Amino acid sequence: MVILVVATAADPASIGPASAFLAMPGWTPGPFLEEGMASYANGETRLLKHERSIVAEDDLDRRWQEATGETVSEVIFLSRHTAVSNRPALTVHPIGVPHLKDEEIPPQGGKPGWAAPPNPRIGPWFRLLKKIALDNGLIPEFEVTLEATHHGPVVSVPTMFLEIGSTEEYWGRQDAAQAIALLLWKGLGHEGGSCVGNWDRSKRDKVLLGIGGGHYVPRHMDIVLKDGVWVGHLLSGYSLPMEDPAQSRSGVQDKSIGGTWKQSIKVSLEATSSAFPGGVVLAHLDQKSMKGWQKTAILSFLAEENIKVGKPEDFV
Repeated sequence: MVILVVATAADPASIGPASAFLAMPGWTPGPFLEEGMASYANGETRLLKHERSIVAEDDLDRRWQEATGETVSEVIFLSRHTAVSNRPALTVHPIGVPHLKDEEIPPQGGKPGWAAPPNPRIGPWFRLLKKIALDNGLIPEFEVTLEATHHGPVVSVPTMFLEIGSTEEYWGRQDAAQAIALLLWKGLGHEGGSCVGNWDRSKRDKVLLGIGGGHYVPRHMDIVLKDGVWVGHLLSGYSLPMEDPAQSRSGVQDKSIGGTWKQSIKVSLEATSSAFPGGVVLAHLDQKSMKGWQKTAILSFLAEENIKVGKPEDFV
């Protein structure tokens, strides 16, 4: 079982951390995957570099196994982050587009109605990244934040993105790249000791499934900042399309609420459960971001699916 770290030379916020990671000791040339890709090995870690968009190379976990005979246990993608605020940031997030309909084309990779299993390291690594950024003087200039589930590429194993944002000025920052490299080095146990964020199915720990809120999921993030909290998919409001029954064409209140919000929750729950075998997944709702009819519908659906709703204190 190997851990696959993926970078693209087409993105300075991707290749920068990859180069800083490779500058650390212990690397050897890795097995060949295909033309236009280079790989490196260090213990159970494999670093793969390619030339295309980071969200365009689907099924790298499967392709790696077919080419090398090595089974990939998880994938970690290195990428740039963009935001209208242009604020410098270091971000962590799961991936998927579980809310899209079959006929829709995902704008940034993936496939409609799909979500990758979230990497169990997301919560522990988010907290570790916060510490590394603080220790290395990146805070308060850089914000360290979670993002909601979004975009591709398609993978089948537990996955997360580590990103540097939010403009070209910061994508190439060496100190930010070094912080991500340190996160990989420490988090994957290369500094000595065990990896950070290994999931133990025997403990039956609780896992947060975030529902509602904005793209940076602040109310979910407040919980994840606490030691010991595990985090699954984080569904912002745009991943929960709900059609207001009061706005139906007939003008009559309809008890059914359209949209793909149920699909999004079910797909994300299934992916989260698969990533945390033996875990107890609890939904956490950002209720302040919801209208009354939305909250009522979501709570009713969660009850139908036997998904318990947790309060902040339930996760620690």
